[in-house]
Amino acid sequence: MAHPPRIPVLLPLEMSVVYFITLCVDKRQRVLANTAAMKSFLSAVAKLEGKWHIHSAVLMPDHLHVIAIPFKRDARVGNLSGALKRWIRQDLRAEWQWQPGCFDHLLRSGEYADAKWEYIRENPVRLGLVKDWKDWPYYLGIDPEQRRQAPFRLEM
Repeated sequence: MAHPPRIPVLLPLEMSVVYFITLCVDKRQRVLANTAAMKSFLSAVAKLEGKWHIHSAVLMPDHLHVIAIPFKRDARVGNLSGALKRWIRQDLRAEWQWQPGCFDHLLRSGEYADAKWEYIRENPVRLGLVKDWKDWPYYLGIDPEQRRQAPFRLEM
C-alpha cells in the first residue's frame, strides 16, 4: 500500500522545523540497548553532519527515539530514518531488521517539544529499566543543561 503524500511544512519561517521520530525493530527484538548499538548510532549521527542535527535521542531495547532538526526545511524524514536504519544495521552487521517506515511528528510549539524531550528522557524509567534517567547509558543530548541550549526556536 502506497504512503499518502507528506504535507509540506507550513510553519512560519522564523520557527524551526523539528521532528520527533521513532524507529522500531521488527518483531520488537531487544537488540539496541547495548554499547555496540550506541556506538553505531553515534557513528550514524556523525554522518548526518551538515544535513540534520540530532538534538536528543535514546536507544531503548527495541526502538529508538530521536528529536531531529533538518538543516534544510524541506529535508525528508524518510531519508533520515532510512539512513539511520541502514547505517546502524550495516555497522552492527545485524541479522535483525527494522520495521518498515517510522513514526514521526512535526513539533509545532516549544511546550510540545519540551514534552517530547521529557518523554524521551523518562522512557527507560517508565519501562522499569532504571530508577533514574541518569542511570540509562544509551542517551544523546538528554542532559537538562544541553536542553536549555537548544539550537532551535519553536515559539512564534
